[in-house]
Amino acid sequence: MSAAAEAAATFQAVHGRTPTGVWSAPGRVNLIGEHTDYNDGFVLPFALPHRLAAAASRREDQVLTVSTLGSDGRVQDSGPLDITTLSPDAVEGWAAYPAGVTWVLRDQGFDRGADIVIAGDVPSGAGLSSSHALECAVALALLGLAGVELDDGAEGTPTRQQIARWVQRSENDFVGAPTGLLDQTASLCCTESHVLFLDVRSGQFEHVRFDAAAAGMQILVLDTRAKHSHAEGGYGERRRGTERAADLLGVKALRDVTLDGLPSALAALPEELSPLVRHVVTENQRVLDTVDLLKAGKLAEIGPLLDASHESLRDDYRVSSVELDLAVDSARAAGALGARMTGGGFGGSAIALVRESEVDTVENAVAAAFESAGLRRPRAFVAVPSRGAGRDGLPA
Repeated sequence: MSAAAEAAATFQAVHGRTPTGVWSAPGRVNLIGEHTDYNDGFVLPFALPHRLAAAASRREDQVLTVSTLGSDGRVQDSGPLDITTLSPDAVEGWAAYPAGVTWVLRDQGFDRGADIVIAGDVPSGAGLSSSHALECAVALALLGLAGVELDDGAEGTPTRQQIARWVQRSENDFVGAPTGLLDQTASLCCTESHVLFLDVRSGQFEHVRFDAAAAGMQILVLDTRAKHSHAEGGYGERRRGTERAADLLGVKALRDVTLDGLPSALAALPEELSPLVRHVVTENQRVLDTVDLLKAGKLAEIGPLLDASHESLRDDYRVSSVELDLAVDSARAAGALGARMTGGGFGGSAIALVRESEVDTVENAVAAAFESAGLRRPRAFVAVPSRGAGRDGLPA
């Protein structure tokens, strides 16, 4: 059953009526470009086929109710939330994510209540942006109930990039997670068979063709099942470190430090900040180099860039984990052309560029390595670039 059908069926079960509509948003994989988004840099994500859907109907009061269908088949309910009194830190747990989006949209004039039911198959805590998929689906649902649909050309309709910034504000200021713009923009703006080459500073993006299967390869996602959370201290600590470094260097953001200017920049910084800056500057270059290779039809040659990205994240940014390193190292040893952690780190998922004929070999080798280390078997699947967020038709 699709995420949209599952959300609609659960809405019917919870509320005893058919929802007005269903809107869904995908999780994402970041091919390369990690921790560059909040430094005004470059990123290269693509949307997963895994989605979270929000089935919704409008209310005539200013109350929000949100229910979510868990992987165990149980429905959790947020309880009624008064939209007029929503404020940061007022809602805890998973309900803070839809509440935060509602809080931001209230300030944009979208202040009517709604009943929302969420369902889908984006793995939670896997570094695949399940929270942003949820937030983007809820944002589109609330806008859709107000008669605002994306891409309809009507005057005053918010753009996908504008909605991404609203979602970022909800996560930063309501939930308290200092995330950048990568995940929201990927969920909203990606298209099938392409990666999204995004310049975070300007907001400009380009869809770059990415058809691994046509080149005889696949991107294998390895969910280590080691949970992570952007709201925890490590992510925020590194973001503050890069902001401090930019301030000391007299630049708006680390995006402004060039590869040629990196040695002099490092010499001007305290020792503890140098590795953070080195990662951001070299990672931006790796994104640009990857885009050049993809445009030249040299997909197989991006493997060393993926490897270098992981090593930089592990050694300079220090956001890897035992599980992520094991997944990457065992995938490489089994024949992957390149591998890296993806997402914010401290757990979550890794990706590997693998020849199509060797997907099972690499997956089994990683599973064996985890078993030998006494760790849970990773969840593995092939990631295919998919469509971004939008409205789904109600199931018949």
